[in-house]
Amino acid sequence: MWAPAIIGAMRSKAVLLGAGFILAACSKPAPKPVVVPDVYRAKFETSKGDFVVEVTKAWAPRGADRFHELLRMHYFDDGRFFRVLPGFIAQFGINKDFDVHARWRELVIADDPPKEKNVRGTLAFAQSGVNTRATEAFINLKDNPELDEDRFVPFGRVVEGMEVADMLYSGYGELGPKGRGPDAGRAENEANEYMVPRFPMLDYIKHARIME
Repeated sequence: MWAPAIIGAMRSKAVLLGAGFILAACSKPAPKPVVVPDVYRAKFETSKGDFVVEVTKAWAPRGADRFHELLRMHYFDDGRFFRVLPGFIAQFGINKDFDVHARWRELVIADDPPKEKNVRGTLAFAQSGVNTRATEAFINLKDNPELDEDRFVPFGRVVEGMEVADMLYSGYGELGPKGRGPDAGRAENEANEYMVPRFPMLDYIKHARIME
């Protein structure tokens, strides 16, 4: 049987140790908030070649911040260009893992007021109404003034390698069930597990990284 004095000493030591752990934890510096540059570039390495995107915060601050966030976590890696319509757009932004995409598509951001036009080479987030932008974005393959009217807000543009975007595989056409491309619902809910075996010709992003 433990003597009362020994038990008391052990308890005091445990309290001191616990306090030490708390102090040590509290002494760790908090992670520094990420400051998104006013202008930054990202390199996209794809199955068709590379292109570079330049993002300008003044065009769409919330959109620029979200795109930077997705790039930092390598969200686009191994994602498919699942909707490519020549003379219109090339769309991407469904994560390779459907569980990850399911969580992030709920993390919508507030709308940015439109400042730039949807001209050839610009990028904008897809949306289905007010404050619904999340992860999916598209490259304008031509000037699309009708998208200005629908309040799609460009946040950046392709500054190198636009010819790569023009070459992305478009043979499947529009999304199903209207077209022969991936069914939109299944693409959202099943991601690469659904798209890769059924639509093997889709081009994809190998790596997307913020450039120093």
